[in-house]
Amino acid sequence: MEERFPPNGQSFEAYVALGSNMGEREQLLMEAIGLIDHEPTIEVRSVSGIYETDPVGYTDQPAFLNMAIAIRTSLSPIELLRKLLEYELQLGRVRQIRWGPRTIDLDLLLYDNVRMDQEELTLPHPRMMERSFVLVPLNDVIEVSHTLQSEVARAAGSALQDGKEGITLWKTINWRSASEPFGS
Repeated sequence: MEERFPPNGQSFEAYVALGSNMGEREQLLMEAIGLIDHEPTIEVRSVSGIYETDPVGYTDQPAFLNMAIAIRTSLSPIELLRKLLEYELQLGRVRQIRWGPRTIDLDLLLYDNVRMDQEELTLPHPRMMERSFVLVPLNDVIEVSHTLQSEVARAAGSALQDGKEGITLWKTINWRSASEPFGS
């Protein structure tokens, strides 16, 4: 198996939310995961189910498919954010309307237990605890040992239980084992 990280380099746990509501939504999500996993400095560790969700904010648009992934990376938080933004561009993301339709949206939610508030990046993601379309998929992949796990689980359970949040499981994903290349 190819070595993904420098032998003496440190790797960090991070969580990324993915969303799409334009074009072939599921295919775009899978392409995004493939791009992320193909990056030598990033390893996709687990993948949530895919959830169909009602749009939030700007509501005059199609439903979204949302999911979350757990990764390990040797990139810094800012380097990882910039890499995710590159992948959005590669997959045709155009930013026209705030919270509007998009081919792909990749949001860095958590990076280890890092807390930061800079113009380019705020961690944890500032609005993630308000969004069931983030919390429900994140609950599928967040490590039990993560400091926010119980809070995420509680909020995700409540969002699914009351049914008012406009989120339903659309499809489960059978993610590969760590030694198997993406796409097999």
